[in-house]
Amino acid sequence: MNPIAPGSTIGIFGGGQLGRMTALAAARLGYRCHIFCPEADNPAAEVSAAATVAGYDDAAALDAFAASIDVATFEFENVPYEAVARVAAQVPVRPGWEALKTSQDRAVEKRFLGGIGLETAPWMEVRSAADLRCAPCPGILKTARLGYDGKGQLRLDEGFDADAVWDAFGAGRGVAEALVDFSAEVSAIAARGADGSVAVFDVGRNDHEGGILRQTTVPAPVPASLAAEAQTLAARAAEALDLVGLLAVEFFVTREGRLLANEIAPRPHNSGHWTQDACGADQFEQFVRAVAGLPLADPARLSDARMVNLLGEDVRSWPGLLAEPGARLHLYGKREVRPGRKMGHVNRLSPKTR
Repeated sequence: MNPIAPGSTIGIFGGGQLGRMTALAAARLGYRCHIFCPEADNPAAEVSAAATVAGYDDAAALDAFAASIDVATFEFENVPYEAVARVAAQVPVRPGWEALKTSQDRAVEKRFLGGIGLETAPWMEVRSAADLRCAPCPGILKTARLGYDGKGQLRLDEGFDADAVWDAFGAGRGVAEALVDFSAEVSAIAARGADGSVAVFDVGRNDHEGGILRQTTVPAPVPASLAAEAQTLAARAAEALDLVGLLAVEFFVTREGRLLANEIAPRPHNSGHWTQDACGADQFEQFVRAVAGLPLADPARLSDARMVNLLGEDVRSWPGLLAEPGARLHLYGKREVRPGRKMGHVNRLSPKTR
């Protein structure tokens, strides 16, 4: 598979901050980016060479997009199959439909993880209130599709009213998962190149508020053997998907020290933003390298790091963050400030401890 040379154009489905940071990394390597996004005011288009504002069902816009690019990829996974297939008939699309399909549906995702030997929390697919009566409890009911940052989730406590919960849920299908008594959540981000090579970043610990990632700390305060296992399992998942790009795998660490796979994402991930300042090549550069068919970079960490998301009004603290010694501020260019909206992040570095 021949690499796509610098000077070529990478098409990106989606216009959010992940697309923005991917486009910036691509520019450093000499590539142009063309964004395809239904929303006109999007962060990625602001730093890209071109943008198409159109729906994913607009065949003419998709054809024109495909004609203007050399390869396509995604900054989020919920792109309809028809759009992916139409573009894939004209240019390479990486990571490809199989990875997207697996990550778009929680039930498909859980079956995939179990099928390659990654343990998950007990779970079941739920299509009705009658199904819900058999759900693990205490547990969490999640929409099968389109849920993120804690959205589309309901807690299942002992004695819950299945009919009332199902009515409030409002989705036609969901996944009910047993609550896990975990000591930490960690994530591993694996890059897989077009030649099958794999490079995995160090494992970080993730802390959430209200279902939204608040901070990631690297190295994760877990035994080195457990971190290495998480890296190995992330690489296994990337290989099983025949993925070309990035795969983030989130794990729960149980009180007994076991890893339970929670979710996967075939794209750059919020928990990997620390790599921008603590590694020689960050997750976005690795993503571009993989998609373009270039050799992967060394993922070695050069320092310890703590990444903190700036949510909503947090972004108003930018003057102080710019004045703070050692703080590395990354803002996404979003004009509207809303509660819980990811407006940027700050990386704080310290000497490498292990």
